[in-house]
Amino acid sequence: MRVIFMGTPDFSVPVLDALVRAGHEIVAVYSQPPRPAGRGKKDRPSPVQARAEALGLEVRYPVSLKTAGALADFDALEADVAVVVAYGLILPQAILDAPARGCLNIHASLLPRWRGAAPIHRAIMAGDAETGVCIMQMEAGLDTGPVLLRETLAIGQDETTAQLHDRLSALGARLITQALGAQEQLTPEPQPEAGVTYAAKIDKTEARIDWERPAAEVDRLIRGLSPFPGAWFAHEGQRIKVLGSTLETGTGAAGEVLDTDLRVACGDGAVALTRLQRAGKGAQDAQVFQRGAQIATGTILT
Repeated sequence: MRVIFMGTPDFSVPVLDALVRAGHEIVAVYSQPPRPAGRGKKDRPSPVQARAEALGLEVRYPVSLKTAGALADFDALEADVAVVVAYGLILPQAILDAPARGCLNIHASLLPRWRGAAPIHRAIMAGDAETGVCIMQMEAGLDTGPVLLRETLAIGQDETTAQLHDRLSALGARLITQALGAQEQLTPEPQPEAGVTYAAKIDKTEARIDWERPAAEVDRLIRGLSPFPGAWFAHEGQRIKVLGSTLETGTGAAGEVLDTDLRVACGDGAVALTRLQRAGKGAQDAQVFQRGAQIATGTILT
């Protein structure tokens, strides 16, 4: 088919690759504009733009799709379908209606649970046992369209957002190629009204660890915010990110370091900090981190 691909971050790249491997004609790739990044603050293309250009595909990055010119350019592609995954712009109705078979969205949750911007983070932070991918026929509402295909994944006990992100991206790539191959035979299923939840965008103010909370909540916060923005605590005036943890037994004052392996007491139970990162440094496993940091048993983390 003639496919318009619309995506921006790393999550979207395996999907683009899968569509190319499946033999679809990618008539254009839409992505967010290059953004200043790095120490020099030079404009850096999105992961999708970089991959698309490596594949020799045309890339477009309009600031808006609501102008007459943007709509005309989109419509002129005469696409059979648009595939949208983590694109980053709201699609007006005229864009949704332009491809002959509409616009299909790859959403990383089991809709109607976790509609919105951060479904992977929120599923882990909420303690969900499972999540998955839905292939959805897009409409004007926020992730409200009928679902063509869905598949469930169990969330691992110690899994981080980074790990789950990669598994869901691969699943989305497989499901969208399956959906495009059988779109006319699939029956769109309206989403039920019961069970709707919203995955609000992650706010950095959520990231500071509250050691007064139960260990299960602290562990989910750490894993849900790993690698970005990274849950953190303060020690000797320095902000330290925690990128991995496991649930442990133990009692003590909230935030108290119970041993040199960085087992930390919470409001109920304890967590072992397994991967940490100091400002300006790379992430380290706990044992390596402790060789330099030497956070003593009995220290109260804040």
